[in-house]
Amino acid sequence: MNLPNYITLGRIVVVPLLVVVLLTPAGETWFGFSGYALAIVSFLIAALTDIVDGQLARRRNQVSTLGKFLDPIADKLLISAALIVLVEKHLAPSWAVCVIIGREFIITGLRSVAASEGVVIQAQSLGKLKMWAQCVAIVALLIAAANGSVPVSNFGLDYPAFFWRVAEVQTAFANLSSFSLTSNDWKVFGYLVGRGALWVAVITAIWSMYGYFSYFIRERKRTAPIDDKTLASDLEN
Repeated sequence: MNLPNYITLGRIVVVPLLVVVLLTPAGETWFGFSGYALAIVSFLIAALTDIVDGQLARRRNQVSTLGKFLDPIADKLLISAALIVLVEKHLAPSWAVCVIIGREFIITGLRSVAASEGVVIQAQSLGKLKMWAQCVAIVALLIAAANGSVPVSNFGLDYPAFFWRVAEVQTAFANLSSFSLTSNDWKVFGYLVGRGALWVAVITAIWSMYGYFSYFIRERKRTAPIDDKTLASDLEN
């Protein structure tokens, strides 16, 4: 064990803390702070460690097999737990969360199959964009609901209205045009940012999954051994 691995383990420890402070009154009971405030701070610190542990491992030449194993697990646990809590709090649609989490399972399985065939699938820029979009969505939605309630009336339903037809959104934009924004208007805009980032995460999740599969298929064809019949046919021609 080294320092980068301990930092990664700390990110895993944050996961149950995040769930507890958001779904129970433990935050106010134990610490005297809002559960949302504790969750936002905890998530931001955990997300920051995702950058720190990797850079620290490379700088100290402490990249290890354990670290390569723990780091993606910590990321997936943190993001999955936060997104599931958002669904429970009616801050995110369940279908979007299913797409994002399902994609993680599929790509993990694909990497395992690829590794067994000698194909290494590296992280792509779209995957990194998805990660940042997820983080923005989670933080923005938690801030928007910091008072314990969703700032809009009919987002998160099975068949929500278009955002410009939602009463709170119309009010927020009307107040923006007259420079008389209220605290709830700011929460509405934060909610729109969060939902927009969630859409980016869903789109990049699907798009990057297609990219990973395409790369795997290309590499598999490129590295696949030529069978004897094909080789003989090529020699005859």
